[in-house]
Formats: sequence, C-alpha cells, structure tokens
Amino acid sequence: MQNLPMAGIKPATSGVGRSHARVHTLRPALARAALGLMLLPLAGGLALAAEVNPLADKVRSANARFADVAVAKAEGYAPIPCVSGPDGSGAMGIHYVNQKLLEDPAVAVDHPEAVLYEPKADGKLELVAVEYITPKGPAQLGGQLFSFTNEPNRYGLPAFYELHVWAWRANPTGTFSDMNPDVSCAAVAGDM
Repeated sequence: MQNLPMAGIKPATSGVGRSHARVHTLRPALARAALGLMLLPLAGGLALAAEVNPLADKVRSANARFADVAVAKAEGYAPIPCVSGPDGSGAMGIHYVNQKLLEDPAVAVDHPEAVLYEPKADGKLELVAVEYITPKGPAQLGGQLFSFTNEPNRYGLPAFYELHVWAWRANPTGTFSDMNPDVSCAAVAGDM
C-alpha cells in the first residue's frame, strides 16, 4: 500500500507526537499531585495535633498570667489534689480553684473558676488548662457547650456545668475533653 496524502487530513503521527510529549510533561505533575493526595491524611493528623481553636486562643491570651502559679494564689485560687482519670486515661492535673468565682454563676473568659497545672518532677507546676464552672445551664462559652456533672459527684459540689479548655497542652482526645492522656499526676509534690 502506498502512503498517499489525502486532502485535509493530516498524518496521525504528528498529533501523537505532541500528545505523547504532553503526557511526559504531565506525568511529573500528576505524580506530585498523587503524592500530595497520599500524604494528605498525614498532614491532616498533624493539623489536628496543632489544631487552631479560636476559643483556646482567646483563653490562652486572657489567662497567660497564670503561667506563674504565684499569680493564681494572689488572685485567690487555692489547690485541690491532683485529679487522675480511671484506668490510666490521663489526668486533669492540680486544680487551683477560686471559691468566689465558683459561687458566682457568671462565666468570663479571663476569670476561670479553676486553673489546672501539671506537677513536674522538679516540683514546679506547669500551666496546662483552665476550667469554667457554673451551676446555671445549659451553659456555653464562645459557642462551646459545657458538660453537665450531676450530684453526687467526686467533688462534693451540687450539680454543675463545666468546660475544660486545654489551651497550653494539646489534648489528643480534644481541646474540651475532661481528661488529657498527656498529663500525669505521677510527680505530685508534697507541698503545693
């Protein structure tokens, strides 16, 4: 058979060559995109670990003064024993509670009813979270609903609503969870 050019029809090889060249330039881009999609779940996990939370940011900013436990004491906060979860589920830490704020049903970001510290092996206390407590509910702060704790409870309090905000220590179970598996009472010092 003879190759005779037909009027108006271009040889197929010229289109294939261009198309083939385009595939070679697209392959690296597709490979990068595919790799990005495969890594997305890992990046998502990292993003969750370093989750940005507007309420936690606001709490951190409003209560940074409590990094020094002496400030909490000067503002009327007193310690209660370190609180650990059942079956090694983590801890809340040592609560420094302000009795006047506990008796007042109002909730204010910059005046938490309790400030939570993790005891360290060197005897120092590290600020990890705050807790807002009110007898009136349902309660919310910054759009986040409080949890309800009925009576009787281990704190000896009447029924109340509470919200933990892990603003200084990331909590793998959530910014507003009660217990934090990354907090421990193991290094409780005799003198608080």
